Amino acid sequence: MSEQARPFEIAIDDAVIADLKQRLNNTRWPEAETVDDWTQGLPLDYAKTLVEYWANDYDWRAREQRLNRFPQFKMNVDGLDIHFYHVRSPEPNARPLIMTHGWPGSVVEFQNVIGPLTDPVAHGGRAEDAFHLVCPSLPGYGFSDKPSRTGCGVKAIADLWNKLMLGLGYHQYYAQGGDWGSMVTTRIAVQHPDTCLGIHVNMAVVAPDPATLENMEPMEQAAMDSMTYYSDWDSGYSSIQSTRPQTLGYGLADSPVAQLCWIVEKFHSWSDHQGHPEDVFSRDEMLDNIMLYWLNNTGASSARLYWESFKDVDMTSPTIPVAVSIFPKEIFLASKRWCEAHFDNLSYWNAVDKGGHFAAFERSESFIEEVRKGFASMR
Repeated sequence: MSEQARPFEIAIDDAVIADLKQRLNNTRWPEAETVDDWTQGLPLDYAKTLVEYWANDYDWRAREQRLNRFPQFKMNVDGLDIHFYHVRSPEPNARPLIMTHGWPGSVVEFQNVIGPLTDPVAHGGRAEDAFHLVCPSLPGYGFSDKPSRTGCGVKAIADLWNKLMLGLGYHQYYAQGGDWGSMVTTRIAVQHPDTCLGIHVNMAVVAPDPATLENMEPMEQAAMDSMTYYSDWDSGYSSIQSTRPQTLGYGLADSPVAQLCWIVEKFHSWSDHQGHPEDVFSRDEMLDNIMLYWLNNTGASSARLYWESFKDVDMTSPTIPVAVSIFPKEIFLASKRWCEAHFDNLSYWNAVDKGGHFAAFERSESFIEEVRKGFASMR
């Protein structure tokens, strides 16, 4: 462990929790939606159910203890204190792996995969699949510092993560991510091919291969349909966050109900369920994730990553090995043909049968298996 890394533990003041409950109990509600589904957003009845549970039944202290069960640290990297889990494997030949979340996620997503990835033998796996795991909170997310000036987009975060891993003594390592984590991970591979040995992403951001458009496979047609739907009906959040994150932030900073609804609507929209987000997430799990936004007042700062990064999307392909796992309810799907056309060194591609955008959160066992297989292809 580097001397730069300082142990950290989540410890929220009682006054903060009391303020949260007071705000929840004083909520001013809008009228109900005029449809009987989610097409106008989070339904009023379900919002009220979640808020009542949050205010009266959700046990933050128990959840806080759960989140503290893995070692956490902070390290100052280029003037920003970065929060991260750092869990070393008992296996001597474990490979260092930095794993990055996205929006509206957090390190909460990885709670069920940290143990099996770091200590596979204790969870029915093989010693050769072990990782020393580093799970940082993105700048402006969770318990990491909020950038106070412009310039902290995907490319800058890739550099921060490389410095973080070097600071921890990992001179060569692997990287994994989904959502913004996928973009950051890909940029690490592009910008630091001497230190990053390979990557795995569960949201591959690739353009459709023009050579396939006249004869598309079923997944490719589904991907095109999904992109159309996303553009027409599901991308309003990104338009706001990439253009006016500050204006949005006032509501998210002031109202825990606004923060809850802004996130839970996406748990419903982007996960693989049978009609309801609680088919795949417990209320406690969703609220754990929402708490990391509320407690740290990161509604605006997390949204600002869109403002920073949407104007500077770089589709450069890494030269190091790339592994891709496709979960069927992901926002953006990428066929094997499209990935082969985009990535210079595609070492692994697989489509699993269930799961969505929050792969590690929704389908922990499938995610673990995909990560293991993806990096096994690079041995």
